[in-house]
Amino acid sequence: MSRVAKTPVVIPAGVEVKLSGQVITIKGKNGELSRTVHDAVEVKQEDNAITFAPREGFVDGWAQAGTVRSLVNGMVIGVTEGFTKKLQLVGVGYRAAVKGNVVNLALGFSHPVEHQLPAGITAECPTQTEIVLKGTDKQVIGQIAAELRAYRRPEPYKGKGVRYADEVVRTKEAKKK
Repeated sequence: MSRVAKTPVVIPAGVEVKLSGQVITIKGKNGELSRTVHDAVEVKQEDNAITFAPREGFVDGWAQAGTVRSLVNGMVIGVTEGFTKKLQLVGVGYRAAVKGNVVNLALGFSHPVEHQLPAGITAECPTQTEIVLKGTDKQVIGQIAAELRAYRRPEPYKGKGVRYADEVVRTKEAKKK
């Protein structure tokens, strides 16, 4: 049994929750998020809380209920506070700039890298070597951060590349004669 699924998600003031079949829609000050819930999970709204329980006849009911509870909790946090992800560029000549919804990266290639941001995601560069992504959907923020990091992952000898701000890059020792 999932201990995660047993705790209900508390709905803060100013957040609307709408259940229609297996689709849950959450609306708050930062926007609106919608998600289809797995068939094995039964979702109920009681006062200012959302509870999750498995349906009969599904083997993985509790596991799916825990997963859905975590996803819905992330949706509630997203529409109230929002999510941020910070990236750092480490390396000589590595720079980032944001123009509208396009992130321009100079990563040592013969051409600049331009990455289009989806709707609902904003980026800013406090310095030339930092990128801050902001948005309501945690999954989309993580996906965009992973795509930007994939252009030049941190290499293991000097640690040059695009890394998450809280990432620790393990470096190898250089080959000795």
